[in-house]
Amino acid sequence: MRVLGLLGGMSWESTTLYYQHLNRMVRDRLGGQHSARLLIWSDDFAPIAAAQAAGDWEALGDLLAKAARDLEGAGAQALMIGANTMHKLAPRIAAAVGIPLIHIADATAAALKAAGVARPLLLATRFTMEGDFYRGRLAELGVEARVPDANDRERLHSIIYDELIQGRFEAASRAAVVAMTERAAAAGADGVIFGCTEIGLLLTPDDVSLPVFDTTEIHARAGVAFALDEA
Repeated sequence: MRVLGLLGGMSWESTTLYYQHLNRMVRDRLGGQHSARLLIWSDDFAPIAAAQAAGDWEALGDLLAKAARDLEGAGAQALMIGANTMHKLAPRIAAAVGIPLIHIADATAAALKAAGVARPLLLATRFTMEGDFYRGRLAELGVEARVPDANDRERLHSIIYDELIQGRFEAASRAAVVAMTERAAAAGADGVIFGCTEIGLLLTPDDVSLPVFDTTEIHARAGVAFALDEA
């Protein structure tokens, strides 16, 4: 089994999900007492969030490139960035190492296309919804991701940073995000991407009328496929 290196702690709430998904998927595939071979780098998220808010992506690139090199040096055979937003830095991180980077948007696009979904609603941080690094990559792979309107984007961004990352899961916020998916469905969206790794902590697929694509789970599945040489 190959060793996966996970850049985590962004936030630790979703990194916990990654750890659970990766280990359970390996156990389900191999049975018995099997679990994933993992190296996890995790840092204090507060300075990272502050740098994101300040737009200091250069410093964040330096931080994660070094972390990626450290994971490679420790024996990781592929890298995973355990956060959709930080895939903004994927080219910088991939260039810093000589091992593959398993990109969350590539795995998500493959899952969407396999399901015949072409116009999904993207629920994510403002950085991910408004930047081109994620939607543009999906578009290159044949998926036209839609986003909520400006007010809903601000509300969702606040829910993620002020609640979910801090371990708070409010019923009012759940209702607000569900309402965003309903408006998108009425406007022609044919699926929903949980495009922030914390969204799955707030909503389940049963909360949404459209097909749901949880990027944390999808990304973990792609990582396990690589680890077991099934990719």
